[in-house]
Amino acid sequence: MTLNSTKPFPIDPYAPEETHQLTVRAVFVGCVLGAIVGASNIYLGLKTGFTFGPQLFGALFGFAILKALSKAVPDSGLLGKMFGGEFGPKENCTVQTAATASGGLGIIFVSAIPAMYRMGLLSDLPQKDVGKLIAMTGMHSRFFGLFFALPLRKYYIVHQKLTFPTPAATAYTIRSLHSGKSGAIAAKKKSLALLYTFAICFVFKVVSGYAPGVIYDWHIGWTLYRIGFTSILSLDNYGWWIEFTPAFYGAGMLSGLNASWSFFGGSVLAWGIIAPSLVKNGLAFGKPGSENDPNIITYQSMSFKVDPSELINTPSPRYWLLWPGVLIMLLYSFADIFMSLLPLIIQMRGSLVSGIKNMFHRSEPNEDDEDQTPLADRVPTTWWTIGLLLSTIMCCAILATQFHMNVGEALLALLLGFLFSFIGVQSSGATDVNPVSTVAKASQLIFGGIGKGTGMPLNDAYMFNLTAGVVSAGAAAQASDMTGDLKTGYLLRAKPRNQFIAQFCGSIVAVFLTSGLFILFTKASPCIIDDTIEHCTYGAPSVAAWQAVAVAVSSPKLPVPPSSGYTAIGLGVFSVICVVIKHLWVPKKYWHYIPNWNAVGLAFVVPQVFYSIAMAVGATVNYFWLKRNPAGYDMYMFAIAAGLLAGEGLGGVFNALLAVIGVDGGKHGTAIGCPGFDFCG
Repeated sequence: MTLNSTKPFPIDPYAPEETHQLTVRAVFVGCVLGAIVGASNIYLGLKTGFTFGPQLFGALFGFAILKALSKAVPDSGLLGKMFGGEFGPKENCTVQTAATASGGLGIIFVSAIPAMYRMGLLSDLPQKDVGKLIAMTGMHSRFFGLFFALPLRKYYIVHQKLTFPTPAATAYTIRSLHSGKSGAIAAKKKSLALLYTFAICFVFKVVSGYAPGVIYDWHIGWTLYRIGFTSILSLDNYGWWIEFTPAFYGAGMLSGLNASWSFFGGSVLAWGIIAPSLVKNGLAFGKPGSENDPNIITYQSMSFKVDPSELINTPSPRYWLLWPGVLIMLLYSFADIFMSLLPLIIQMRGSLVSGIKNMFHRSEPNEDDEDQTPLADRVPTTWWTIGLLLSTIMCCAILATQFHMNVGEALLALLLGFLFSFIGVQSSGATDVNPVSTVAKASQLIFGGIGKGTGMPLNDAYMFNLTAGVVSAGAAAQASDMTGDLKTGYLLRAKPRNQFIAQFCGSIVAVFLTSGLFILFTKASPCIIDDTIEHCTYGAPSVAAWQAVAVAVSSPKLPVPPSSGYTAIGLGVFSVICVVIKHLWVPKKYWHYIPNWNAVGLAFVVPQVFYSIAMAVGATVNYFWLKRNPAGYDMYMFAIAAGLLAGEGLGGVFNALLAVIGVDGGKHGTAIGCPGFDFCG
């Protein structure tokens, strides 16, 4: 059957009618699966800033769990009513909806919130700020974005017919899983592949914590240095070693050749060419990397808790490279979004105003309507309008009492979130890129100007800047995620009302889950919130970027080395020129040969080059797998990639638990193979 991603899938005449789409089992399993992805995302995000969406993971694993449960539990009795009965595609949509809502909030805990702690803007321990963390994650972004996503459905999904690639792929996957006997066989194979990969990677990550220099990290430069090749130690000093990280092999599989090799190429440019040149010419400086060996020098250290003149005159290579990386990502992302959406904006012409008016129009569908969803199945206007009003009031109250923002400033942050939601949803729907980082930086620039204009004390300006960025960017990110969920439901003919309830339940879980996970990680690894601690296993590049922008736009004098600033402007302008040339003069079939400058910029910000190596390897293996065995690739690729990501991510969470109770590899493992026998990468 031919399926069209712009309108609901045709009704399968052979499929039984689903009487129950919103069930306890679907919401519960979805929230659990979202929690797994959320935990993995905090681990992965603190490592490199990468996160992955829970949609396909929730759809596939949810099918495997609930299909088996539907057969094992009898239909009769209370247990049967809660967990038994037939399991169909619309209920499967509810599972992935709850998974997306409960697993997609970790981004603020790998960026702005750790930055606040590093800058001394909150308490010395997150345990003391539980109320603030819950308030910030819940009222600021989660529920405001959730309620605002509902009216966007009609305009962007029904009227504009945006593709939303990942949500559409999720709908296709769910449809195929439930397509008779062949779908069940394929689903079993995919589920087993995901489960086995997940289990193997989880065990590997936990075990590697007890011998990281033997199992996980191979410090080739250090090893050769120990046997007499003294000059090759520079290889290790600049971060060039191999890490067997399953998660980033999986990330490379999902990202593809262009993004992964652009990331690797950026690492070569930043950490193989520019950083050594800076050190050689006295423009950047390293620090001793080990007490046991003075020849070990680290060039990846960075702390903002120093005199600003030190940042300008004697920067580390990581600090120097940070500014070109941030500006490249900012300018490239804005240019790419603008060039991608420009044709759509031109085509829309006068339909924008009428489309927005139609968002608020409710009536029973007739045969000419594009949306055939019955009025009773849609979300009542009173639900989202009252919810939006209450969440706005609560946001203003919390921002005023907990973060010292007046009502006008709080409303401005929410207004920016409202405006950025349109950009985020339009970009996600057209290109599958959610520009959260881009809109966050834009928000920081606006509020940095406000802070300077009102003469705020420096620490107040930092807090004002970061809090406003969390509010506006978080709301936009949430609106984009939830609208994507509604796209999946639209294609599968699921009830929007049921999806909203699942989203609401998942959001409540996410608020408390992510706050607890952040406390767990920071207790196990205090270096996440204290950048004066050397040899942290979490690079936290997004944290450094948020912190750097807050410092730059709030400080009286821009704390950027002149050579770094000029390089940033030059590379940023060059990346914009590449985008314009690509969109205007290069045929679309050749776009994959043009570097992704967002990935190049990320390599400048991420000092751990072994992640880009792993992603390049994963993408290359994937390319040849597709060439040699397309059928196997289509069957197993996503399942294996998701297993690699989630397995290592959850293994990292388990290692954090082991560290808290004092039985981790740091106390009971071996440092053999680690440089200086006192740390591994």
